Amino acid sequence: MYRILLSVLIITSLCQSQSIAPKNKWIDRSYHIGKRFYQVYTPGWEGANGAIGDAYLFRATNDSSLLNRYRYQFDLLKMFNGTWVDDRAWICLAELYWWEFSGKKDLVWVEDAKKRYIEARKEGRLTKHEGFWSWYNYPPDWNTGEQLITNSNMNQLVSVACKLFEATGDRRFLDEALKVWNGDKSTPGIEKTYYAGNGIWKGKGGAAAFGKQLPWESASYLSVLASLYKVTKDSKYKTIAIASAKHIVDPNTKWLHPTDYYQIHMDGNGAFVHYLLDAYEIAPEELSTIPGIVEKMLEHVWTNNHGQAAVMLHREYDHSIRNGWNPNGGEDGYGVNEIGTVHAQSQALRAFAVFAYFTSKANH
Repeated sequence: MYRILLSVLIITSLCQSQSIAPKNKWIDRSYHIGKRFYQVYTPGWEGANGAIGDAYLFRATNDSSLLNRYRYQFDLLKMFNGTWVDDRAWICLAELYWWEFSGKKDLVWVEDAKKRYIEARKEGRLTKHEGFWSWYNYPPDWNTGEQLITNSNMNQLVSVACKLFEATGDRRFLDEALKVWNGDKSTPGIEKTYYAGNGIWKGKGGAAAFGKQLPWESASYLSVLASLYKVTKDSKYKTIAIASAKHIVDPNTKWLHPTDYYQIHMDGNGAFVHYLLDAYEIAPEELSTIPGIVEKMLEHVWTNNHGQAAVMLHREYDHSIRNGWNPNGGEDGYGVNEIGTVHAQSQALRAFAVFAYFTSKANH
């Protein structure tokens, strides 16, 4: 009897030790950031960015409480489209990521994303009125009192179209994505309009959120290229993504800090991290330096530039994160000085949680 009991205890102990996953500080940090995000959550584009982060955290942990949060507490179907078209893109992407990562069962998320996308198209936000195909923040005939612009975030609806094609098999979504990128017989698309070759993009300047066509130095097109590559397997998209990512992280471009790799001039860092990792996902060998670059960037934030930051990047008592990551401040962008607001915290959750997924994947 004693031997049987001892055997059971040993087997139980072994099973318990094997079931404990290795510690992952990026997962832990994501959960800490998430607590603050839930306190300030709003059901719009900012909330959608945090929901994207949590989708990746769920992908890494299979934590059902995260899934239930977006089914019930922060119901994705009740998110507000906002005013600019990229507001809607983030919501659609949140729905489609959650659909994919949770086992492709909740088709209501696909249907809702499809509805939001089709409504944006019917409103006339996809247009060639400036001589090239692109998504615009507003339709050209709307009198909103705001500047009518397009930039790389508006064209995240190309990524949405690719994911809708994957989810539904409806070729019209893919055809539309390809038209926006490649143009048609009479009108060019994004590539011919903005891409100058060798990873270099050129567009109109101006304030980051109000006029500049490439406010993240084309980084958000990395996600679009990754989406196009996944559905077409056309090496052209992968080639441009690799060249563009290498150009963006090259210290000689003076876009990223040469040792800590934070964006020197810009906000929106959570999305920026995701863009880089989307490119890495389709070209891990060619872009093998990307995870290390992101890790240094996020360590810089978490440690307040190793204790040297002149502005607070990480407020430790509640794990609030600043929207801009330059330790001296002074960046361009939208709400750069915000810390712990839904805007800033959602971006932080997206950055840390997407990276947490890739680190957990590497450890398996």
